[in-house]
Amino acid sequence: MDPSTTPIRILIADDHEVVRQGLRVSLGVDAALEVVGEAEDGAEAVRLARRLRPDVVLMDLLMPEMDGIAATELIRRELPDTEVVALTSVLEDASVVGAVRAGAIGYLLKDTRAPELRRAVKAAAAGQVQLSPSAAARLM
Repeated sequence: MDPSTTPIRILIADDHEVVRQGLRVSLGVDAALEVVGEAEDGAEAVRLARRLRPDVVLMDLLMPEMDGIAATELIRRELPDTEVVALTSVLEDASVVGAVRAGAIGYLLKDTRAPELRRAVKAAAAGQVQLSPSAAARLM
């Protein structure tokens, strides 16, 4: 199969079903993106990432069982080819720094528009850092 036509495989990790459904629909309109799994907590995200080997994980930070920062750290350590983009409603210095230190290549807020999110996933899969402007300001 031609790698340029192989969709980017995405795992969505969020404890809210309605958010996961919305992300699946938003990402599904682009043939270059394929949602391969959904996790409702960090521990499940790690298990699914190990099994599914996604290209990108969209990771909420505030989840039960294991938070998104701990899950990001495990996924990045065990699966270096899987990129993680934090997708959260939290914009605090500790969260931004924690996610980046854990290995997240991106930090986006849940108010990100759908076309921007699709671009960010593609950029993350290509190894490009994706930060919302407000998260970038926190890191500076």
